[in-house]
Amino acid sequence: MWGDIIIAFLLAFITAYVITPYTMRLAKKVGAIDMPSDRRINKRPMPRLGGIAVISGFVVSVIYLLTSMVIEGGFGLMEHVTEIIGFFCGIAVLGVVCFIDDCKDIHPLLKLLAQTISAIIVVACGINIENMDSPVINNIIQAHPWFSYILTVFWIVGITNAINLIDGLDGLCGGICSIFFLTIGIIGFFQGRCGSLVMILTFIMLGATFGFLLDYFYPAKIFCGDCAMFLGFIIAVITLLEFKGPALTSLFVPIMILGIPILDTLFAIIRRLLKHQPPFAPDKDHIHHQLLGLYFSHCASVLIVYLINILFALTSIFY
Repeated sequence: MWGDIIIAFLLAFITAYVITPYTMRLAKKVGAIDMPSDRRINKRPMPRLGGIAVISGFVVSVIYLLTSMVIEGGFGLMEHVTEIIGFFCGIAVLGVVCFIDDCKDIHPLLKLLAQTISAIIVVACGINIENMDSPVINNIIQAHPWFSYILTVFWIVGITNAINLIDGLDGLCGGICSIFFLTIGIIGFFQGRCGSLVMILTFIMLGATFGFLLDYFYPAKIFCGDCAMFLGFIIAVITLLEFKGPALTSLFVPIMILGIPILDTLFAIIRRLLKHQPPFAPDKDHIHHQLLGLYFSHCASVLIVYLINILFALTSIFY
């Protein structure tokens, strides 16, 4: 069990690291370049297809584990086949839209539609919020089962956008996602859930994110681009899969781990509505922009957000 998980982690790490330089070349060929502007932090053109490296690491490791499952019958993943199929279909829809948007900007409403479709696919394949530690919500779900589906779609779309919106400084999004995966891994380890589907996905994504982070951390050689939505989507689904077991019986743990991106997104939406702007209109008032405005350096601002997020993560572990 641990041997396969370690190999999957290393495969994801090595694949993401090796593929990253090739994604830089691909970005230049297809015109997926982030040009400097008033609302951008970068001072020079930057390739922005880095998320492809993370996706590649993820896919290679999953193929290895599926092959191992067929040969050895390990992990007992057959009971999750429908969920896995829905998961990959959702990723495929979102991945195509993310790639197109990085090459040629897509209207925010179209991206929101793609996120919603991906979320609906996942829900249709059996992944949804249930057994929450809230009598009020549980009573509503029991009386109206469709409410859990709406709540699940809202959660997936919300977390997907939260991770995408936090992607504003070199290495910020990748670091926050790495902290999330590591935290879930630690919690799962102490709860004896290392052979579960959640832990497998968590360690694969931890390896893929680490591999990409080597070229993504300040000073970045490449940006994650809108493929950051892929990271947000996987994080949302991992939390939903964990809801199905006894490990997480409330929203407290994932909300604590994702405290920074969730709060930043909420404040951004409120801020833009007060200014009579579209909720997803870009601006330079996110938490990382505020830190830069306080004359912290680029690297220091990223590390400060890391530290705050680690404190949130430690709180969830102790909880």
